[in-house]
Formats: sequence, C-alpha cells, structure tokens
Amino acid sequence: MPASSTLRRVSALVAIAGVVASCSQKRERALDNRQWSDTYAFRISVEPTPPRAIEDAVYKIVVQDKKTGEPIETGQGRIFASSRDGASTDDGLAKGKEVGTYYGRLFFPTTGDWAMALQFRRDSTQRLERVDWLQGVREATGQ
Repeated sequence: MPASSTLRRVSALVAIAGVVASCSQKRERALDNRQWSDTYAFRISVEPTPPRAIEDAVYKIVVQDKKTGEPIETGQGRIFASSRDGASTDDGLAKGKEVGTYYGRLFFPTTGDWAMALQFRRDSTQRLERVDWLQGVREATGQ
C-alpha cells in the first residue's frame, strides 16, 4: 500500500476522533441547565440524567455572581419541586468541596414533568432570589 494512502487513512481517523471528542464535550455542556436571577448565574446538573422516579437525584448547582463571574462561596438556598398530581420534594443546599458549588438531593415518587425551583442568597442579610424550570422524570431503572 502506498504511503500516501496510509497517510490519508490515518488523517481521516484523526479527524473522526476529533469530531467525536468535540461532540461529546458539547453534549456534556448541553446537559447543564443554565439559569439567571437578578444577581446570580446558576449552572445546574443532575445525576442520574435524566432523574428517575423512586431513586435519589443529586443536583449540583454552581453559583456565580452574574456581573463579575466570581463564585459565591458562602451562599444559602434550597431546591424544591412539585408534580401535577400534588407530590412534592425539597432539600436545603449543602456546600460542596468545589468553590461556589452546592448540592441538593431530591426524591421523585412519580414520573412526568415536575415544576422545579431554586432559591438562593449570598448570606442571611440578602433576599432570596428564585429561578424556575421544568424537569422530566423517567421511570425507575429496571421498570
């Protein structure tokens, strides 16, 4: 086989690998839910994605000052949700090891669309700011 043919094949494989890596990075970023309040920028992700009924869902919330981009290190908040049939779940945010990162654990007893909300403030002297979104919850694993 001529060297130019081998070189073309190797180049094609490298290009394909680059496209696959690029797509997986974009897909990972696309799974973050971005929300903004008057003062804060939130990046919200959940494990597992999407959350499943009758299983704990761990929400990771990265909070930054909306104007400066600085992480909020000493914040307070909660995450909560309700379903159309009146079920609800909530948890206070716990400070994570990473600067500006907080965690909340929710348990969804039913599948379907849930109205989600997050309330947050820098400290107890500030007002709570709220963001809302919809979260789809799937059937439990193995059902």
